[in-house]
Amino acid sequence: MQLRYNFRVYPTSGQRMALARAFGCARVVFNDALRARQEAHAHGLPYIKDTDLQKRVITAAKRTEERAWLADVSSVVLVQSLRDLHAAYRNFFSSVTGKCRGPKVAPPRFKSKRDNRQSIRLTANGFCLRDNGRLYVAKVGDLDVRWSRPLPAAPTSVTVTKDAADRYWASFVVDTEPQVIEDLDFGGPLDTETGIDLGLTHFAVLSDGKKVDAPKFLRQAERKLKRLQKTLSRCAKGSNNRAKARKKVARQHARVADRRRDWHHKESTRLVRDNQALYVEDLAVKGLARTGLAKSVHDAGWSQFVMMLEYKAVKHGRYFARIGRFEPTSQVCSVCGVKDGPKPLRVREWACPECGTVHDRDVNAARNILAAGRADRLNASQSAGKTGPVPAQRVEAGTHRDGQPTVGGVSVR
Repeated sequence: MQLRYNFRVYPTSGQRMALARAFGCARVVFNDALRARQEAHAHGLPYIKDTDLQKRVITAAKRTEERAWLADVSSVVLVQSLRDLHAAYRNFFSSVTGKCRGPKVAPPRFKSKRDNRQSIRLTANGFCLRDNGRLYVAKVGDLDVRWSRPLPAAPTSVTVTKDAADRYWASFVVDTEPQVIEDLDFGGPLDTETGIDLGLTHFAVLSDGKKVDAPKFLRQAERKLKRLQKTLSRCAKGSNNRAKARKKVARQHARVADRRRDWHHKESTRLVRDNQALYVEDLAVKGLARTGLAKSVHDAGWSQFVMMLEYKAVKHGRYFARIGRFEPTSQVCSVCGVKDGPKPLRVREWACPECGTVHDRDVNAARNILAAGRADRLNASQSAGKTGPVPAQRVEAGTHRDGQPTVGGVSVR
């Protein structure tokens, strides 16, 4: 499986300028290539092949006066930018033809220099790790990296990113095998299984009756964000004061996201550590985010949490499964199995008309999720003998300036 390790980087002023130059060149190459393919399509010309496009927007462009400055950055950065465009087109074509399941994928769009996130990616030809712990990036120099842990293997690629809060990150992709991490006390097989019902008042309710309160990090920071955004709105557009105010707002939003991500990591790690099998409901988060509960849904971050459960279960040898979102988990009695029909959200407790059991709505749903997950697992093992593949880690572990271990930029304790 592929793991991603993210570490904070502190470039010097000269290296910041070199990185800004690399960000800009990668963006220009991407936009030039996208424009060339759009013009060819508009004129009824055949699709430009990847190799021909690379010769046109990189090799030939460097010889022109308008794009001669492309030679100031590493060619690896430019080639990887074109590969990003190729991947975007492949995803779009797969979505249009029906080969890719899920939501429809839009065609590639032009990149802007005003985007909050700028990044470049380099393969092994464009970077190396020095013996003194610094990261060498071609035509940028040796970057100061705050290491929190050693990499388990040699990285195959690195992505250098600048976020909206003007923080720089180096993200390494490492190929490794799933294994149990002993320092986190992940032991051998367990006989504990749990169903997890996600909500807003209680972030998670487990099938054993335990409830985890929602931290609501965005709600806690609303007062400060309101003050900072008022200051930003009063600044003149294009002024230095507006740029400073924008950075303050971005840092506050980054702080909220970091706190939420850190809490998700701790809760998901605890659940994976204490259970051999985990079952959750496949929620329609995009649909819920368009309702009146949109702010609370985004503040909860269900998708990120479920994704963490998924890749950590694979990494540590646990079983993870999603049950269908149309399962009537809130309508069925978990004791006798009688379906009592839909209930409004204001109903938090109800009594089964058949057996008379009084149910907590969320606990009953979690128990039904556990039962449905067990049934699906049994059917899958009998029919196929194994479960399908699960994607590997996508959320990154990193470090703060003080060198403390972090996850997603937040200290891990």
